[in-house]
Amino acid sequence: MTPDYLKNRTKQFGLAIIRMVESLPKSVTAGVIGKQVLRSATSVGANYRAVCSARSKADFVAKLGIVEEEIDESGYWLELLIEANIIKQALVTRLLAEVNELTAIVVASRKTASSSKTR
Repeated sequence: MTPDYLKNRTKQFGLAIIRMVESLPKSVTAGVIGKQVLRSATSVGANYRAVCSARSKADFVAKLGIVEEEIDESGYWLELLIEANIIKQALVTRLLAEVNELTAIVVASRKTASSSKTR
């Protein structure tokens, strides 16, 4: 998996979240949670770009940690939207799957980078 592939994948995740947020009902709760998931999900791609320009191995690992936190937070907000009956789970199943896949990729990358001697 190349950095460009993950840059694109994280951007597509952000775009999918943008589309989902735009489709939420117009209520106070949906608006607040929508802003939260929008912020965290779009931050995933922005922070992954920062990973790609890390200045050291330690910086690389630390920035991957931020990406992991933002992905996890995005998953939390999606779950909250479902559990608050604001959106049907079937409408975000693909997004939740992407949260899980991106999390697995980032965690594996961080572990590999933490244990490797180069970078």
